[in-house]
Amino acid sequence: MLPRAVLVPLLSLLAGCSGAEPSVPAETARPLRVISLNQCTDQLVLALLPPERIASVTWLSRDPGGSLMAAQAHAVPQNHGLAEEILDQNPDLVVAGSFTTPALRGMLKRLGYPMIEVDHANSLEDIRRVTRQVAAAVGERARGEALIADMDRKFADLARDPGPPIRVVAWDRSGFSAGEGTLYDVVLEAAGARNLAREELVRSYRRPDIEVLLQTQPTLLVQGSVDARAASLGDDVMRHRLVKRHWGDRTIFIPQAYYVCGTPKIADAALLLRERLRAAARTVGNEPPRPSA
Repeated sequence: MLPRAVLVPLLSLLAGCSGAEPSVPAETARPLRVISLNQCTDQLVLALLPPERIASVTWLSRDPGGSLMAAQAHAVPQNHGLAEEILDQNPDLVVAGSFTTPALRGMLKRLGYPMIEVDHANSLEDIRRVTRQVAAAVGERARGEALIADMDRKFADLARDPGPPIRVVAWDRSGFSAGEGTLYDVVLEAAGARNLAREELVRSYRRPDIEVLLQTQPTLLVQGSVDARAASLGDDVMRHRLVKRHWGDRTIFIPQAYYVCGTPKIADAALLLRERLRAAARTVGNEPPRPSA
């Protein structure tokens, strides 16, 4: 016999193909059982809805390294993006992200589940758009506008009073990932930093590289995430003797959870970074180190 994880979706697909009417909730203006299938839409759903209206969010949302809503996520059931979980939980709205598997999205459409598909946000305008999209779908437009207004107020404060224009090179486990057009870059710019990832020398590299650091001579390094459970090339660079010698006291950290997803909480990342830039400026000033091999 096929395992349940295979059998349930297979039978459901066959039912859809045969013309049988799937037993799914009808679409409503205010859905009461919402499932999210993406780490970033998880955070929007958790910010917009009380726990009793959330059928489940993904297991990734409970990881504080990638989610700013980890505490709230522990108050609701979790899913692993499996078809049988969705069938069991019988949601009246499925919120899927652009990285949700096409096969799963196609199956849910075939079965008739109400669903919205939310693009990944890479800018503040994107964040406003996807927040409004999800808020409208769950019947919480006013709550969505309040989240956007709070974000805009914080960015207005940052624009009036930015941090010091310190030259920084930023990376995370993806390498020099703060290039123009990324949320990481949005955070750095709003906080007042001069992001060297916009310059040709750094932009031409996608991996942490000692030679790039020696040539650009940033005043500070901004480290996106450190995970002791898994090794990475970025961690190797942080442990390099030259980095320790010249930037050991010139490295500031910002958790990846603050900028990996496009939600209104991105403003909190910029405020946090502004304060850390100011603290670093008081300690090391605005002049870069003078590295030598």
